Amino acid sequence: MPVAKKSDAVNVPSYPHEVLAVVLSVRDDNLCVLLWKRGQSPFRHRWALPGGGVQPTERLREAITGHLAAKVDVRDVAHLEQLATHSAIDRDPRARVLATAYLGLVPSDVQPNLPADTTWHRVDELPRTAFDHHFFIDAAVGRLRAKLSYTNIGFALAPPEFTIAELRDLFSAALGYELGATNLTRVLTRRHVIDPTDRVARPGQSGGRPATVYKFVARELTVTDPFAVLRPPR
Repeated sequence: MPVAKKSDAVNVPSYPHEVLAVVLSVRDDNLCVLLWKRGQSPFRHRWALPGGGVQPTERLREAITGHLAAKVDVRDVAHLEQLATHSAIDRDPRARVLATAYLGLVPSDVQPNLPADTTWHRVDELPRTAFDHHFFIDAAVGRLRAKLSYTNIGFALAPPEFTIAELRDLFSAALGYELGATNLTRVLTRRHVIDPTDRVARPGQSGGRPATVYKFVARELTVTDPFAVLRPPR
């Protein structure tokens, strides 16, 4: 087996690497993604995912966490996981740039302090995006919807405590179709994903029996069932 020469390493090509964040959250009963409007070319005035370059001394996760905190003031990300890497030669018209995206989830009750050029956009009504960012968004939505069915990832979308009706609305918005409260309760309690607290919610204007308040058993990602059980209606 030939031994690599020191000169061989010099010829290994290197390219700039950026990290992007697909930050999803349920806002006003809709699954939304966080985007900012570019002020410079290329793709001036188009909407883009927050992110930036990776320094030689940084790990990818460290880089994206720093960019989120510095550029869009999003520090309350309840879940963050690596999503995909794109390496198309022409994805950036200026030069070849590799991009690694992360999926981030923000609970519905968290209100990040966003700059004027940054806002939430419904994933089913996306504006024109810069570069190849729409591919990352599609992948993130698909990842979230799949994991809602076989993990406890709903904890990252929900407030610390909630009623079943509130959780059903969150899941329905994230999945893109209506769920029944009875079926959702049965699935999540059977898997020991949520537990009732000793609290009840205040009755609504129409009165009725106070609703039990629930919480997620764990607020770290775990696989709860190897099989997906939440499927859209036929």
